[in-house]
Amino acid sequence: MGNRIMGALRRLNELGNQYYNAPYRAAIARAKRDEEDLFMLLVFSEMMGIPNPAAWSTLELQPLLMDRFHEWHTRMGMERSPLDHFRCC
Repeated sequence: MGNRIMGALRRLNELGNQYYNAPYRAAIARAKRDEEDLFMLLVFSEMMGIPNPAAWSTLELQPLLMDRFHEWHTRMGMERSPLDHFRCC
C-alpha cells in the first residue's frame, strides 16, 4: 500500500514539474543551444584564425565535436566549412 502511494506522489510531482516548466522549455532550449554554439566557437576558433588563449585546453575536444561541426557552421550562417583544411560539406 505504501509503495502505491509513493508511486502516485512521484507521478504527481513529475506532472507538476512538467506543468510549471512547460512555458520555459523553448527559452531553456534556446539558451542551451546558444551556450553550445559559443562553446563550439571557443573549441574551433584557433582553427579559424581567431586567437584563443585556451587553445591548448580545447585541442583535445576537437575530435569529439567534429561530428557536430557541420550542424554548427550551417546554423551560424556559413554555407561551407570555414576551415581550409577540413571539408565537411
